[in-house]
This record gives sequence, C-alpha cells and structure tokens, in this order.
Amino acid sequence: MKIKSLNILTLVFSICFIGIVNSQINSEIAKSPPMGWNSWNWYGKHDINENEVKKVIDFMVENGLREAGYNYVIIDGGWRDTKLGKNGELLAHPVKFPNGIKPLADYAHAKGMKLGVHVVPGTHDCGGDLVGGYGYEEVHVQQFVDWGLDFIKLDKCTFIDEDCNDCSKSINGGWSEEIVEKSYRKWSKLLRNCGRDIVFSISAYVYRDWYPEVCNMARTTYDIRARIHKGGADFVKPEKYKKPHLSVMEIAEENNRAAQFAGNGYWNDPDMLITGIQGLSRNEQTSHFGLWCIMSAPLMLGNNLEHMDKFEKNLILNKEMISVNQDPTEQGKIVKREDKMQVWAKKLKNDEYALLFLNLDDSKQREIAINLKDLGINYKVTGRDIINHRDLGAFQGNISVMAKPHESKMLVISTK
Repeated sequence: MKIKSLNILTLVFSICFIGIVNSQINSEIAKSPPMGWNSWNWYGKHDINENEVKKVIDFMVENGLREAGYNYVIIDGGWRDTKLGKNGELLAHPVKFPNGIKPLADYAHAKGMKLGVHVVPGTHDCGGDLVGGYGYEEVHVQQFVDWGLDFIKLDKCTFIDEDCNDCSKSINGGWSEEIVEKSYRKWSKLLRNCGRDIVFSISAYVYRDWYPEVCNMARTTYDIRARIHKGGADFVKPEKYKKPHLSVMEIAEENNRAAQFAGNGYWNDPDMLITGIQGLSRNEQTSHFGLWCIMSAPLMLGNNLEHMDKFEKNLILNKEMISVNQDPTEQGKIVKREDKMQVWAKKLKNDEYALLFLNLDDSKQREIAINLKDLGINYKVTGRDIINHRDLGAFQGNISVMAKPHESKMLVISTK
C-alpha cells in the first residue's frame, strides 16, 4: 500500500474523521480495570501458537483465575501472517495458527473466557511486516466482529510515509501527533459502533488527554522489562540503563503522573505484570503486584502459568488485593516520599482507604510512617494487612510499618 504524500494524507484524514472527534467509547464494558493474561512478556512474537493459547485458557479455568476475575486472554504479536490478504484483511499465521482466530474465540467462550488480539493502526507491525490497519480499518473491525473477539490492543508501531525519507527512522515511528489522534479516534468510533462489546486498549507509550473519551485503557509508558528481554526484569532502575525497556518503579512513577484521569470506564495501563520467574525477588513481586492493584491498573498477567509456584499463585489470586484494584473509586497515587520510602494511597468506597508502604532501599530495613491527618482522617481507624490477611487493630494519628529492602506492606483502613 503506497502513501503518496503527507499533504494528501492529512487531507484524507480530514475528510475521514469528520464527526469522529466527539466520539465516546463504551465505558460500561470496563467499569473496573480489565483482568486477564497477555502472551507477550513470556512468549514474545515467535513462541506463541494456538495450542499454547488453548492451554492458557484451560489453566485459567481449572486453577481459579477465571473466578478471580482474570477472564481475558490476549494474543499479542506473533499470531498474524507477514502480509495482508488481497482485500486488506488480516491473515492468521499459517503454521502457528492454522485454524485461524475464530475457533480460538469460540473455545474461549465455551470455557467462560474472552479472547483478544494485538493489531497495529499504521502500515507495519513493530517487526516491520506490512500488516497494518491503515486504510483497512473497516475491514479489520468487521473481522473482529465475525471472529467474536472481546478485546483489541492497538499498538502504535510503524507508520511509513514513502515520500518522507526520515519518518520511519524517527523516534515516533513515522507518526505525527495529529495522525495518532485521528487514527485512534477512527478506531474508537468503529469499535463503538460495531455491534459487539469489545474492550479497546491503546498502546501508544505515553498518556494523552483524549484517551479517556476514546478507549477503555491506554498505556502510559514504554514496555516493562520482562523474561523476553535479555537479563530479565528489574524492580528499580538498573545501574546500567537498559533503555527502552523500563523497571517496575520507572513504570510506576510514570503511570502515577496520570492518576487523576483514571476512572469512569477508562484506566491507565502501566503494561503487563511480570510475576514469576522473570527476575524479581518475592518481595519485589509482591510490591509490583501491590503497586498495580493500588494504581487501579488493568491486571494483565504476563507470566508462564504452567510454571507458577505456590507463592506466585497465592499472590495473583489474593482476593483482598484484587478487591482494591477492582474498586473503581479512583487510581491510587503517591502521597508521601521520604528518602528511599514511599506511601501510596487509594480512596475506596465506604470511606475506606488502601495504603501501600514501600521500601525502595536496596539493603536496609526501614520504618515507614504516615500521619492520617495528611489523608484528611482525624478519627480512629482499624487496619488490616491484606497481603497476609491479618487484622492489625486500631490506629489514631500515625500508622507505621517495618519493611525489608524492596518489600511493601499493604493495608486497608476503615472506621469499622
């Protein structure tokens, strides 16, 4: 597909997007942050196939993940062929997905699960294959409906204007902000009017102020370091910076900047979870999961489900932590910083608060405290440790905890 010039492109978009600017996404399908599993962090592009997807669906059903709320299975990169069909339609990879995507969606639905895929709105995918949806948006959305999909992750990979010699080499992958917004608004309108409830997930690496009216969830950061990246995951920024993939805390800090905009069917997405054997210690995994819960982040697992140990399974199935995540009141945020310590807070329904006390020190145990008056609380409260499921009794004035290096303590406090 040839794109003749940027001026012509802008004119085409101006015509195509009349009436799209004020489109609103269906917020009813994501009243709380979506939960599920995504293939990318563990399998990447080359190791995923339809048999692995079926095994994931079966495992989630048989091991309580579906009942806990993890009901979306997202096939990220690797499911497509390296080209589009003669009419611009998406084609499944003939070897890895020989039966196509619809049978997998049917399989998921028969198990009480939902299925989604990764697609791209530009001209090429992130690996350079000419499979982008630009100019074929209507064709692709109709395919999603025909296949019975429930979730679309639209990843801003590459947009190549053949008359622009430098565009495809730029940090923005050839995109201008004008084209990014118009493109995602077009997809939003098509999905909203397609006749099927499809969660719309934008992956465009930075928060934009039009996201809440366009999609159900959107990435606020670049990718988190995971098993597929050489060296595995990092909790804090490594001494030797491994750009562009980010540590847990780099991601959390960036996502925190957009906290005020989450809610009402839109959720900031700090990328998939990296629990399990991906490089984090047990304390770091617990802190990572707690951060995603208090940030009201979509809980998209990015692990190898079949190789979970008891610790990881108990962590991701922690009902009390998940309850904090699924409470739609707001996105939790940092309310106190001191040396290498942080306190995060999220107001919950029924005048409760979730608090996350986080020790970022690499080697020292620390006492972390907060004055309840800083949260506007001037009365006695009771506390509960929701990581270890223990009642902690009454507090008035200050709450303080001890935390080991990279450990967190997560409490829910209430007047009950």
